[in-house]
Amino acid sequence: MTTGSTGGAAERSAWLAGRFEEQRPRLRAVAYRMLGSLSEAEDAVQETWLRAERADTDVVENLAGWLTTVAGRVCLNMLRSRASRREDPMDVRIPDPVVDPADGVDPEHEALLADSVGLALLVVLDSLAPAERLAFVLHDMFGVPFDEIAPLIDKTAAATRQLASRARRRVQGRSPVPDPDHTRQRAAVDAFFAAARGGDLEALVAVLDPNVVLRSDGGVLRARHTVVLQGARTVASQAVTFGSLSPYARPALINGTAGAVVVADDGRRISIMAFTVTDGAITAIDVVADPERLRELDLKPAGF
Repeated sequence: MTTGSTGGAAERSAWLAGRFEEQRPRLRAVAYRMLGSLSEAEDAVQETWLRAERADTDVVENLAGWLTTVAGRVCLNMLRSRASRREDPMDVRIPDPVVDPADGVDPEHEALLADSVGLALLVVLDSLAPAERLAFVLHDMFGVPFDEIAPLIDKTAAATRQLASRARRRVQGRSPVPDPDHTRQRAAVDAFFAAARGGDLEALVAVLDPNVVLRSDGGVLRARHTVVLQGARTVASQAVTFGSLSPYARPALINGTAGAVVVADDGRRISIMAFTVTDGAITAIDVVADPERLRELDLKPAGF
């Protein structure tokens, strides 16, 4: 490798810790895309560190690449464990959102949100089988060669390439790409809330893509808010029903795109709403309305 291993165990440990901290943002980004959970991503990064500490990294030529594959293996194990524990398939589970003020993304979140990793994309990733998700995330998002991913899932490089290709087709077919212009995004979201507040069904339909999808995760406590709706008129009708909440919607960036945090007068969080705006029209709305998760998410840095 490169350490020379001449300074003793303490020096080697300090060197490894330093290199690991350099890679921490990348490893968090890998884990977040794999798991869709901010707390589990932190756990995965910590487990990656513990494995690195125990390993003979002196023989590792590319430490950054090696750490990425270790994090991938840790996340794969966590996904498989999660699947085996789940007794009933969940109709809707919106991944943890990354919330920032409306005027810009926190620098600490920039690596986490690179490659436009919106909630709509994470929802699609969550529908992939664990091996598909690993192959797609590591190769397509982080450039890990297939021959390095293959041993993690006991496949050949060719079979791993096929998994990634299958995942890519599903992602491209179900995850619309948001407009890069934040001003255009915000204009569509503001128009949505204005129309909902005024109960204007036709104005809502006008700002929604004809095939818009609304996904809402109410958790156990708000199970009736767990729904998937599709089509502009269906989604618009639902938005009119909850138009009374519009005055409490505070602009925010949700995973780097225009969205809102709905906060009651007493400071209680009612929901987090992420919007995907494509060509000026809203193509996806992803809502976290689970009271338990809303309490657990640390939104203080974003001002909520």
